[in-house]
Amino acid sequence: MLIWNYPSSLHLERIDPPRNAWRYYALSVGENLFGETELVCEWGRIGTHGRVRRTPYPDRLSALSALISAAKAKGRRGYRPS
Repeated sequence: MLIWNYPSSLHLERIDPPRNAWRYYALSVGENLFGETELVCEWGRIGTHGRVRRTPYPDRLSALSALISAAKAKGRRGYRPS
């Protein structure tokens, strides 16, 4: 897989009505106000603001690699692109 062709943002959802699970997980790579590259993860119940975690990375390539790893992990837990 070519990492530079991978999208820099991704929105995943896991909907399981019998368990009353309506969850989302959003990932994006960007720059903060200081010009540093960071991976922004937002998660929570669909329809809410949710929680946000910002993780700085030394370069865009490592941030995209972390985005791919997180997307694969969420895919194993039942999250699908929306």
